[in-house]
Amino acid sequence: MKSNSPSRSFYGAVLVIILAIVLYDVMGAIVKHLSERYSTQELTVFRNLFGLVPAVAILFTSRSWIEAGRPIVVRQWRLAIGRGCIGVLAQMSFYLSLIYMDFATASTLVFAGPLFITALSVPILRHQIGLWRWAAVIIGFVGVMAVLRPDTASLTWYLLLPVCAALGYATTAVTSKLFDVSVPSALINLYYTTAALLGSTILVIATSGFTTIAVAMDWMWLGCMGLVGGLAAFCMTTANRMADPSSLSPFQYFGIPSSFILGWIFFSETPFDDLIPGVFLIVGGGLLIFWREQKQRPADRRKDSR
Repeated sequence: MKSNSPSRSFYGAVLVIILAIVLYDVMGAIVKHLSERYSTQELTVFRNLFGLVPAVAILFTSRSWIEAGRPIVVRQWRLAIGRGCIGVLAQMSFYLSLIYMDFATASTLVFAGPLFITALSVPILRHQIGLWRWAAVIIGFVGVMAVLRPDTASLTWYLLLPVCAALGYATTAVTSKLFDVSVPSALINLYYTTAALLGSTILVIATSGFTTIAVAMDWMWLGCMGLVGGLAAFCMTTANRMADPSSLSPFQYFGIPSSFILGWIFFSETPFDDLIPGVFLIVGGGLLIFWREQKQRPADRRKDSR
C-alpha cells in the first residue's frame, strides 16, 4: 500500500495541474476580451481583487488550517510576499502580450514555462539536472526561438512579453516547494493574491489610473476573470506541492490545444504559420523531460526502500 501512495499523489497532481492550465486559458481569453477597454494594470488589479474570493473561501474551509488554530503568519512570509510581486510582473507581461498577439501564440510562448521550471530547479531546489534534461531544455528553447523568429523583421518587443511571463510563472511554481509542509496551499495562495493585488494597485495609481466601468456586463466578466484566475492559481500551487514541479511541467502543454480552441472560437484566430514548427520543439522538449523523470522515478523508489 505504501508503495502505491506516491503514484496516487503524482497522478492526482497531474489532474489538478491540467485543471489549472485549462482555467488559466479561460482566464486569458476573458483578459483578451476586456483588453480593448481596460489597461493591463487595471485588469491585473481586478484579477487579484476577485481572486481573493476563492483564496479566502478555500482557506476558511481547510480542515487542516482550522485544526491548526487558523494561523495567518507563515515562517517564510517574505518568500510568500515576494512570489506575489513576481506574479504581478508575470500577469502584466502576459496580459499585455494578449493585446498585440494572437491568443494561441501568446499562450504557447507562456507554455515555455516547463523549460524554465527545469532550469530553475537547479539553483532554487538544488536538483541535479542530467544531460537528457538539459538537452530537453535546449530543444524547447530552440522551439521558443522558432516561434519568435529573431532573424526576421517581425520580431518586436511584445513577442518577449509571454516569455517573461513564463519565467515569472515558473519562478512562483518552483518556489512553492520551499514552504513548510505544514503550511496549507490555500494560505500560500492568499499571500500571493494579496501581495499581487497591492502591487498592481500601486502600479495603476502611479500610471494610468482606473477607468470608469460603464457597462454592467463588464463587472461580470471582471468577476469571472478573477474567480477563474484565483482557482487556477490555487490548483497550480496545490499540484506543485503534491509532486515535483519539473515532473508535472510537461502536462502544462495540455493548455496549447485548449488555447487554440478558445482562440479559434472566440477570436477567429488560426495562427498556424506562426507556431509551426516551434510548438513541436517546445512540446517535445517538455515531453523529453517527463520521459526522463519517469525513467528515474523507479530508481529513486528503490533507493528510498533501502
